[in-house]
Order: sequence, then structure tokens, then C-alpha cells
Amino acid sequence: MQPEGPHNASGAHGLRRRLYVVLEAGKTGDLPSIIFDVFMVGLILANVAAFALQTVPEIDARYGAAFFQFEIFSITVFTVEYLARLWVAVDHPTVRHLSPFKARARWALTWPMLIDLAVIAPFYLSFFFFIDLRVLRLFRLLRFFKLARFSPALATFGRVLASESRAIMGALIIMAGLLMTSATAMYWIEGEVQPAHFGSVPDAMWWAIATLTTVGYGDAVPITLLGKLVGGIVMLLGLCMFAVPIAIVSSGFAQEIHRRDFVVNWDMVARVPLFQGLEPFAVGDLLKLLQSQIIPAGTLITQRGEEADGMYFIVVGEARAYLPGGVVDLEEGDFFGQMALIDARKRSASVEALTRCHVLKLSRADFHRFVSRHEKAFENISAAARARQHAFDDSDEMAEEIAAEKESVPPKAEG
Repeated sequence: MQPEGPHNASGAHGLRRRLYVVLEAGKTGDLPSIIFDVFMVGLILANVAAFALQTVPEIDARYGAAFFQFEIFSITVFTVEYLARLWVAVDHPTVRHLSPFKARARWALTWPMLIDLAVIAPFYLSFFFFIDLRVLRLFRLLRFFKLARFSPALATFGRVLASESRAIMGALIIMAGLLMTSATAMYWIEGEVQPAHFGSVPDAMWWAIATLTTVGYGDAVPITLLGKLVGGIVMLLGLCMFAVPIAIVSSGFAQEIHRRDFVVNWDMVARVPLFQGLEPFAVGDLLKLLQSQIIPAGTLITQRGEEADGMYFIVVGEARAYLPGGVVDLEEGDFFGQMALIDARKRSASVEALTRCHVLKLSRADFHRFVSRHEKAFENISAAARARQHAFDDSDEMAEEIAAEKESVPPKAEG
């Protein structure tokens, strides 16, 4: 908490920090970050659509100039984005300890940045080397992979595949074993009857793949009684075969989502200084009780005189508390609404969101339940609340003394 008129970073460093939030870290309801993400996702999807439409000769012949102008615009935006991400790389926690040059060089070698470079590089290389137009269009399809940066679900899926790689590899080995066994069985059973389709194991593997995947093209089917029996068994095994990797990925996806939500909530709680001294098990209990809310700018979060329904912690954004003795600005890490809960009285201040705020709310029932189980947490909250109250009282007394001194000084005579 700080007096009215919060201090903001200025100059290039402040601009870089703000740009870093928008490009890399703005995933907590920051409005400029949301606008940027929506714009970039729309631009990427439009590029993929343009790639597909340009393969139609009639459309390309009619709208070729428009497609070229859109390509120039897209390359300009992607280039500016790439350079901006390189500029703000020094603020990324993983490379912050390095010198600016080394930090940017290491960040440029990460997979997302390499994809970004592959998206724009062919366009500029075409000015120095001859590149077939069809190859350039094929490289434009790489822009689709930029969606992974803006889609947490795709990143989550990649982590699931990495964490479950051993189980998935085991399932693939089983699938390969079923494929070879099915093809070999049909080779021995149907090879002499249908040599064109089952005359060798590689030939029979086409039927085995179509049957195990339940596609069943029908171009190769068993005609003997034993072959049909084996074919029916292979169909059933195909259903079971794909159920195994699907179950592995589904289970891993659910675990990864729960793990990500826990880490995100833990990170949000860690931003609040009041909770930094709590024991891990107390923070774990708190994570289950906190409710995340997005408050639009200009909204009254609490109203003076109303019954207290909980206390609030600001994760991102700025708010203003209107107290009987004056106005106090609140920012990231500040909390409010606790005194009404501790003293069991109505609220004595109104709090308005100055910007779009991401807050964590601890309801009244959950507050009493939490502090009853964790006395140290209650002591921390009470001590912080009392210290803040004393600071307010002292500032009010000082303001009254200054006002009294001004009134006691006689006005200067004119002339």
C-alpha cells in the first residue's frame, strides 16, 4: 500500500517491463495482454486460411494482390513481435542472471523463438536466394505452430506427452506387436488363397493397419472361415489397442491441469506478502478456499456500511480505498476488508477498482474456518491489520496538527 499517486517506472526500462508483461507474462487478466493475444491468434488463423485459399488457382488469380499485401502486413507484425520478444528477454526469470547479450542469445535458441524465426526468415531470404513460390507458401504453414505460444492447452498437451513418454512408448510397442502378429497370421491363413493381398507379411500389414484402426477400406478382406475368425478378433483388439494410449493421455492431461492450476494459484498467493511467512500446509489449505475474481475498472469492490462478506487480496491491478480520514491507493500485494471480519462489524471504507483487477477473495465463512485451524495466520493478519490501522491514525493526527499550525499562523500583511 502506498499514498495516492503511485510511483511508476519510467523510461526504456519501464517500457520494456510493461512490454514483457504483455508479451510473456500477461496471463492474469491484463487487458492489453488479452487484446494482444486475441489479435495475434486471429492473425495466425487468417494466415493459415490465406495459405489454403492461395492454393486455389481461381482465387489466387483474382485476389493475388490482396494476398500479397496481407503477406507484407503479416511479416511486418511477426518481425516486430520477434524483435520485441528478443528485447524483453532480459526480464525473463530463466535468463535474468545473464548479461543482456547472452540472455537474448540463449532466449533466441528456445523452441518458440526458433519457430518465430522460421516464420519470417524465408521471406527475407527470398530477396537474396531464389526460392520456389510453392516452398515459400509451405513455410507459411509454420505460422500455425505459433498458436502453441498463445494456447496453454497445446503447451499442456506437450508436457503430458513428455511426462507420459514411457507409458506411451509401451503402448506403441504393444500396437506394433499386434500389427506384426495380425499381419503374420493373415499371411499364413490367406496368403495362398489371396496372394495379391496377403502374399507377404508387408502386404498383409496394410489389411492389419486398416483393421486395427477400425477404418476397414474393404479392398482386402479375408474369405476363408479361419481368416474371418482371426479378422473379427483383430477388430476387437483394435478397439482395446487405442483405448490404452487414450487412457494414458487423458489421465496425464487431468494430472497436468491440476498441477498447473495448483502452481498458478500458489504463484498468485506468493505475490501477497502477508502469506509469505505461512507454513506450506497452511498455504495448501488456503489455496482450496481462495476464489479468483476479475474486477473491471471503475467497479466498487466493497461498499462502506455493508456487511462484510470476505477479505480481498490484489494480485494484479490498482484500487483505491475511500476511508473516513482520507484516500489510500492499493496495488499488487495489498489486501483489504479484514478489519470488518476480525471485529465483526460493518465495513468502514469503500474500495473502487482503478484498473482491471485480478483479486483473490476469502469469504467470511472460509476466513473463520481458516484462522481457526491456523493460529499463526490469524496472528499475521491481525498484526498487519492493526499496524495499518495505527499508520492511518498517526497520519490523521499529523494532518490535524499541521492544519492547526496553519490556522495559528497570522496572515502576512499586504504590501
